[in-house]
Amino acid sequence: MVTTFRKLISVLLILISLTLVTAKSRHFSRTLSPSSQKLRKEKLSHLHFYFHDIVSGKNPTAVRVAQAAMTNHSPTLFGVVVMIDDPLTMEPEPSSKLVGRAQGIYASASQNETGLLMAMNFSFMEGKYNGSTLSVLGRNAVLSTVREMPIVGGSGLFRFARGYAQAKTHAFDPKTGDAAVEYNVYVFHY
Repeated sequence: MVTTFRKLISVLLILISLTLVTAKSRHFSRTLSPSSQKLRKEKLSHLHFYFHDIVSGKNPTAVRVAQAAMTNHSPTLFGVVVMIDDPLTMEPEPSSKLVGRAQGIYASASQNETGLLMAMNFSFMEGKYNGSTLSVLGRNAVLSTVREMPIVGGSGLFRFARGYAQAKTHAFDPKTGDAAVEYNVYVFHY
């Protein structure tokens, strides 16, 4: 009887040990070395391009998708939400070389001044950054000469990216609402 009891205790201890080992091997989070993710040395890159926000014509690249009941009575268009698929080009002319697209939304988020919430990805389709993206999430006070918005991440060659984008209006047509905006983007990435 004692021998059977000892065997039973031994089996239970083994089962408990296996359970603890198995439980410990499943991690919610763990520390990794950058080399385990094949990350190279971090570098700082500067990208320069033009963003074309086209709201007029047959093929607009920025379209209003939602608004509040009071939006049309607001001097800042507070509450309007615009979906974008804006071309990014090398030069200020819309016909210049296409390097990517700005895809996402912007919304009027200020009742007192023209201030947009920008949530967009710069999706690149040229050169070594083809297929890579940078994510922007921040405030754009469009009437300021230069605006700064954070780069909060990226994909592809911009995986683990962080930095900022400076936007400066190059041209704005008050009749159509179309705009060309110069972007200087400074980003740390691997």
